[in-house]
Formats: sequence, structure tokens, C-alpha cells
Amino acid sequence: MKPLKRPVRRGLLVAHVAVSVSWLGLTVGLLTLGIAAFATGDPATAGAATRAMKIFGDWLVIPLALLALVSGLVLALGTPWGLARHRWVWTKFWLTLITTGLSIFSLRPGIDAAAAAGGAVDINLVIAPSVATATYLFITAISVLKPWGLTRRGRRMRFSASSAKSVDGRSPRQTA
Repeated sequence: MKPLKRPVRRGLLVAHVAVSVSWLGLTVGLLTLGIAAFATGDPATAGAATRAMKIFGDWLVIPLALLALVSGLVLALGTPWGLARHRWVWTKFWLTLITTGLSIFSLRPGIDAAAAAGGAVDINLVIAPSVATATYLFITAISVLKPWGLTRRGRRMRFSASSAKSVDGRSPRQTA
């Protein structure tokens, strides 16, 4: 993929951060509603909480998850960071891919089942958003800290680039 031009890269970066923060906020909201539904003894409160979770799940989970995944992938492929050059980018990609799949194929069906049961919530609707929130916070931390260095592929690419530069950068010896 061609490198992204600076205005495009910056706009996409802002969109990626906004979508990712929204996904984190959505998950915290789902966690709060899941705790409320699980911990309350009031069936009306549990039913209201699961109906709210269903609205968030139906309207926001899939678009935010997919937008975070796609925008991050485009940023990785269109910038010098690359997708498989740095361990932190590679880790973010796989964690985002896994949490996107779990959100779509596990969390949403669990929310739908709880809403259909009139608010009967088991502990899974507290555990799933808890794990997701912790994962998104971890992803945020590695985005800021950029730990771990290069992957094996990244080291090979850096070595070959430095070798090519040293060969191309030689100037013929000048004699006096």
C-alpha cells in the first residue's frame, strides 16, 4: 500500500482514536448496565438495563468494532509503523480482531438472550464487558507507550534498509 499523505493520515488517525475511544466508552456503559441488571433485585430495573444494552448492542457494537479495526489496519498499512514491523502494532491488530469477533459473535447474542428473557442476566454479561474494557485499556496503553521493539520481520527490513543505504551512500574516494 502506498504511504498515506500527511493530511489523510492525520484525519484517519483522529477518526481512529475517536472510534476507539467510543468503543471503550460503549464497553464501560455496557459493563455498568450489566452490573445494574445482575445486581438488582428489581425485575423492572433489570429489564430496563438489558433493553438499554440491546439498543447499544444493536446500533453501536458492530459499527464501532469494525471501524476501529479497519481504520487501524489502514493506518498500519499506510504508515511507516507497518502491520508486522513492530510488536505493539501486531499485538493491537490481533487483540482488536479477536475482540471484534467476540463482540459480534458472543457479546451481542448474550445481550439479545438477556433482553428476550425479560432481564434475566447471568454473570457473563458482567464478565464479557469487564474483559473487553481491560483489553481496550491495554490496547490504549501500548498505543501510547509503544513497547517491545521490532518484530523479526521489522528487524530484517531495518537491516536490509541500512545495508542498502550504506552501499548507496558511499562516495568514490577523492584523491589529492
